[in-house]
Amino acid sequence: MFTHAGLLHLGGNMLFLWIFGNNVEDSMGRVRFVIFYLLGGIAALALQTAINPTSTTPTLGASGAIAGVLGGYIVMYPRARVLTLIFLIIFFTFIELPAWVFLFIWFAQQAVFGAIGLTDPTGGGGVAYFAHVGGFVFGLATIKLFAKRRSAAYGQPKYPVY
Repeated sequence: MFTHAGLLHLGGNMLFLWIFGNNVEDSMGRVRFVIFYLLGGIAALALQTAINPTSTTPTLGASGAIAGVLGGYIVMYPRARVLTLIFLIIFFTFIELPAWVFLFIWFAQQAVFGAIGLTDPTGGGGVAYFAHVGGFVFGLATIKLFAKRRSAAYGQPKYPVY
């Protein structure tokens, strides 16, 4: 959880932690957050190892633990808006999506890429997709045990959700 394959790997993980982590930490406090984070990383590693116990590829990065934070976020703040960069061929734009939409798409992508990796071991590019799945499911399942409060700012959406 504390080593990464490079600056891009570290930067991507820190971006997701920066966007989603502070609200989850606020819901439970620093000590509980550290415990939640570490247990999420262990759950992520456990699922990745259970799915592919004979893998010789090193498992690096904090993304499984951060996926646990994402799983907790979707439960605690589903209507919060996430500013999202969308690429349309050569053009791009920013749109605000409800957190549940953004995180559902992210989770579905991880699950699909993980399933493809089971049938084509070279197709995953060394990414431990099932670690992401394991961390996310851990966060979904346990956030209510750790979180004690929810920020009032996220109780109502800024815009109507249709």
